[in-house]
Amino acid sequence: MATATIGSMLLSSDDPARLAHWYATAFEAKVESTGDGGPGYDVVELDGFYLMFDKRDDVSGPNRDGARSILNVEVDDPRATAARLDSLGAEWISPLEERDGNFLGTATDPDGNWIQIVWFSDAEEIALGPPASTCSTFAVRDLDEAERFYRDVLGMRVLRYPMGIAGVRVSRQTTVMVYPKDDHRPAGFTVLNIAVDDLAKTVDDLVGKGVEILRYDGFEHDERGIVRGGDGEPDIAWFTDPSGNILSVLSV
Repeated sequence: MATATIGSMLLSSDDPARLAHWYATAFEAKVESTGDGGPGYDVVELDGFYLMFDKRDDVSGPNRDGARSILNVEVDDPRATAARLDSLGAEWISPLEERDGNFLGTATDPDGNWIQIVWFSDAEEIALGPPASTCSTFAVRDLDEAERFYRDVLGMRVLRYPMGIAGVRVSRQTTVMVYPKDDHRPAGFTVLNIAVDDLAKTVDDLVGKGVEILRYDGFEHDERGIVRGGDGEPDIAWFTDPSGNILSVLSV
């Protein structure tokens, strides 16, 4: 097992704020700033990976050797991402194209850094097999029913593996494995917490799709069924999947 994890990348620029906002627009993310008024970085989080932007005296002008280091970005919708890059005036080194069901394309950011956007087909993902990293697993009573719920209601990608299990892609960094069990009995506790940016909107969307928000004795729920946290605790709302497994959405 490796003894290190790559969690961020630092991009230096003559105009780091402009570059940060370019990435945020391209990948529908937010720009956060560090430093509390002092020296710091603009930061764009891409699903657990952090792009950090700063200005250095020994770095100026465009990157004239972008091919030396290429940032690979896995996206949910390659065509929509390519359209946003076009609207931002990106120059394509290799235009987006479909290759055996997969999508690849390489463009430059305003500073000349190369970015490759990537989307792998279900067939390609399944061929790679279930995740080899640590992951959570829980049972459902019917795998087809579970697939429809997690895909159509929660908007998650679901991969059906040949061994009769499914990988629910909660995010590009997190997959949980789901398997059918004829005598399934749901646990009395939450099996999956899902972090969201806008909890109220997420709850409204779930209710609009027929999901019932649970209310528990001992908690104070607002009109949506959300329990408001405090002292650093997240806001949270609970519901169940068709198998009765308890899930939650919570604020980040």
